[in-house]
Amino acid sequence: MAFAVASRSFCMPAMAVNAVRSRTPMAIGVGRVAVANSRVPFVCLASSSGIKEEISTDKAPAAVGPYSQGIKANNFIYVSGSLGLIPETGQLISDSVEDQTEQALKNIGEILKAGGVSYSAAVKTTIMLADLGDFQKVNAIYAKYFPDPAPARSTFQAAGLPLNAKIEIDCIAVC
Repeated sequence: MAFAVASRSFCMPAMAVNAVRSRTPMAIGVGRVAVANSRVPFVCLASSSGIKEEISTDKAPAAVGPYSQGIKANNFIYVSGSLGLIPETGQLISDSVEDQTEQALKNIGEILKAGGVSYSAAVKTTIMLADLGDFQKVNAIYAKYFPDPAPARSTFQAAGLPLNAKIEIDCIAVC
């Protein structure tokens, strides 16, 4: 399946009429993507057929509420917010932001692994810190886990995190 891109227009292969007429929800996006230092038009058609798969591993802390450790859907893995919990005990590893960061990232790695990918597949992370003053300490540890190009990231100071944790990290990866 190929499509041609020329100047400021694009062409897509014909789709079966039955595919368009089906009741399967579809999302359509049109925009531009950077390719070799030029902006190229693109189109994205995504079917939302409801297929999603839970990712679960005993090598990361169990979900303690109505959520999954991770979900695989539409070629992405969505990892729930991870604290610096020891999987076997469900307790914070220590009161240190450095220890909690290291453990949270290890937990994320185990969930990614259970989903069939590694840290290099991460495209977006979100970090919530109890104290934004810990930003540089977290960066030093975080950089050891995600190879270049590092995933896009947002970092926020949170008014409160579960179990009075100092950090929580979630992740989106491609598969």
